[in-house]
Amino acid sequence: MSEIDLKRFFLEEVRLFESFPADKVEEIVIKSRLATYEGNEAILETGDEGKFIGVMISGHAEISMTDNTGTRAVISQLEKGDVFGVMSLLTGDRIVADVIAGNRCFVLMIPQEVFNSHILANPKAVGYLSRLLADRTRAMSVDLVTAQARAVAKSEDPYALTLTGNAPGKIVVLNVGISQIHFGIYDTAESGADIHGIIDNADTAVAHITVRVGPQQQKVDHVPFKLDELFKVIVEATALLGPAFTFHPEDVTAIGHRVVHGGNKFSSSVVITPSVIADIEELAVFAPLHNPVNVAGIRVALQQFPNVPQVAVFDTAFHQTLAPYAYLYGLPYELYKQHGIRRYGFHGTSHRYVSLKAAEVLKRPLGELEIVSCHLGIGASLCAIDHGRSVDTTMGMTPTDGLIMPSRSGSIDPAVMIHLMEQHHMSPEQLSTLINTESGLKGISGISSDIHAIEAAAAEGDHRALLAHKAFCYQVRKNIGAYVAAMGGIDVLAFTGDVGETSATVRSLACQGLGYMGIKLDEEKNRHLGKLGSHAVISADDSPVTIIVVTNDDERLVAWEALRAIERNQLLLEAKAAETPAIPVEISAHHVHLAQAEVEALFGPGHQLTPMHELSQPGQFACEEQVHLVGPKGRIAKVRVLGPTRKETQVEIAMTEQFKLGIQPPIRQSGDLAGTPGITLEGPYGSTTIERGVVCAQRHIHMAPEDALRFRVRDNYVVRVRVEGERELIFGDVVVRVNPAFRLAMHIDTDEGNAGNIRTGMLGYIEEIQSRH
Repeated sequence: MSEIDLKRFFLEEVRLFESFPADKVEEIVIKSRLATYEGNEAILETGDEGKFIGVMISGHAEISMTDNTGTRAVISQLEKGDVFGVMSLLTGDRIVADVIAGNRCFVLMIPQEVFNSHILANPKAVGYLSRLLADRTRAMSVDLVTAQARAVAKSEDPYALTLTGNAPGKIVVLNVGISQIHFGIYDTAESGADIHGIIDNADTAVAHITVRVGPQQQKVDHVPFKLDELFKVIVEATALLGPAFTFHPEDVTAIGHRVVHGGNKFSSSVVITPSVIADIEELAVFAPLHNPVNVAGIRVALQQFPNVPQVAVFDTAFHQTLAPYAYLYGLPYELYKQHGIRRYGFHGTSHRYVSLKAAEVLKRPLGELEIVSCHLGIGASLCAIDHGRSVDTTMGMTPTDGLIMPSRSGSIDPAVMIHLMEQHHMSPEQLSTLINTESGLKGISGISSDIHAIEAAAAEGDHRALLAHKAFCYQVRKNIGAYVAAMGGIDVLAFTGDVGETSATVRSLACQGLGYMGIKLDEEKNRHLGKLGSHAVISADDSPVTIIVVTNDDERLVAWEALRAIERNQLLLEAKAAETPAIPVEISAHHVHLAQAEVEALFGPGHQLTPMHELSQPGQFACEEQVHLVGPKGRIAKVRVLGPTRKETQVEIAMTEQFKLGIQPPIRQSGDLAGTPGITLEGPYGSTTIERGVVCAQRHIHMAPEDALRFRVRDNYVVRVRVEGERELIFGDVVVRVNPAFRLAMHIDTDEGNAGNIRTGMLGYIEEIQSRH
């Protein structure tokens, strides 16, 4: 096909381009790539990340899926002018179907950046793609959720845990501490050449510097230096590794900073601005020895790299999904309201990474797993991760209260902390400074904070070493059991951190006696773990719970979070620049979705639900039917049934209604019912008891694909939404749900509406993208 014929083809035969002027189509083609595929060659494969859409120029292909029996079902035939790769780019999920060439195909590959900048700006093109997605979704032989789960299972990197970026460059990570500076340098184009460095300033007479890449390590002593000379020192130190690894500042494309305390202000990593720095400094009241030095490192990096995006990665951010009943202490409520005294949790980046890695190892979606993550290192904490969200953690208000930790103070009762504040007229800042002393295992053992030194002494019969080791393992095992109970089950038990990765004894004792919970350790695998790669599975083959050890690399995790935060920020800037519309807010009262079996049990054999009026979501309606909810303690009468019927009965109540019924359902997305409590339903014909199905609905936004494109978000993104009104509020932890059948609306429950005096019809605006799942 000649160049002239090709231009005419795109203008006249490709529906995607029918509303574009000729010069815009020519620009799109120039910035895209022409590719040839032979017959039976895979153009796209299930599990791949969607990075482009394709336009068929010649030849033919088919979109198909394989079910659990290996049977392949054809979803759509592709001919000249047809478009493919749409679903993954519109929803953000992995590719859920294969695109296989039928004969030699000539294809235009439009990359994501061109798609974002050119095609998304054309409303008619967006509408066409949305209708195309809807048609292909209906043609699937399996539901979209099942297809997405299969895509995760087949993908090599379903949660984008690599540091591969859109452009080659170096990501620098700084962890500026009180006496040590840890740094990492990561290449977005070449894995395996990561540089790690530690600058130890504990000795005021000399700085001890260690740098390593792979197995190569160099050590050097350096005269004491001021912090503003840091990058000069890093250049000198990396030069010891050889010319190939010397740090060149001009290669830096992003800088990530570990920041200890983000309070309740930051629920995700954020691109650094002057206001972010001011907030970090204000939060130093909770981490007076940490946040100020973190800020000092940020200021030096901003001075040296004023045009490079820089990100603050908070230890506390992942735990901002804790419910009030999990983060409040048994203290006067005013202390929380006035002084912010509550559980914040730490090691959040590590726990989040562990959860994603666990889902990748099991080849299951994160949103269906219950995980207990044990970060055991210089600091130690456990985290209960229920379907991707932190719901409890052992660390508290400051970086120093929580488990008995190897080298920080531990198990400080909040009531004791408040007593000290009142008796000695201390501020939270002064108290945090006081308790940040060397204790934990070293305090009990009198030997060391090194777990291996304690284990060696214990092996020789040292009483205090035995006691310290037993106390530590007891705390770990006790909290594993507590979190299994809190979540109502467990799928994965994960160990990470220096102790978690290297002490077979700690892992063994932590799992001891938990077989009745399905936690069965393979002692042979555990003892002979050897050199750890990215992870290792150490559970017995017949263990219902998968036990894994995950390699922890704090600096790499900060680099990974920094890349994700920069991408989120860019998406948000694009969305705001496009003047995206507001989101209508709707208050959702308690209600019931019934399966047909429960309909007949409650209203009589053969009964069909009676529509009363339509709801905002297409195809959904309120019914004439009502039921009574009966819990162990009480009942709620006349709860509206919503239609149509579902595969499984689900009851949605507000948090304040839990006490009345005597049950404690988790906060979940609709349809995510694993591990939820049951309830009795009463109707005019009879009653029925469901074994599971009661949830408090996570606040969420329904979007059609064209809405998601305008907002630059995708399915399962989590965002913060500002709702205008008499008491303007920002709601965090709002999950985005994208489906061709949805209509734009944000749903909150009656408790959330009452808290902000919010009424149906008010408007919300996306302020921040918290995370991309």
